[in-house]
Amino acid sequence: MALFIRDDEVDALASELQRATNAATKKEAVRRALKNELARMRAVPPGNDKLARAMALADAMGDSDPAFDMKKFTDEMWGDL
Repeated sequence: MALFIRDDEVDALASELQRATNAATKKEAVRRALKNELARMRAVPPGNDKLARAMALADAMGDSDPAFDMKKFTDEMWGDL
């Protein structure tokens, strides 16, 4: 199936990318750009995976201390500032 794009900006971007990458044709430049973008997107884990990793790290730290006084800790950390 063919892909036809009639947009001056897209044409200019494809030409610029062709020159920057020394691609033989605009088609080759666009092919590389699309493959690179798909690879970049696939390398980033979905939000659910990120959340699952964060939850696993929080679980690994254990339960919080209900007796911990955050105000006292912060005051001591900042000192006389």
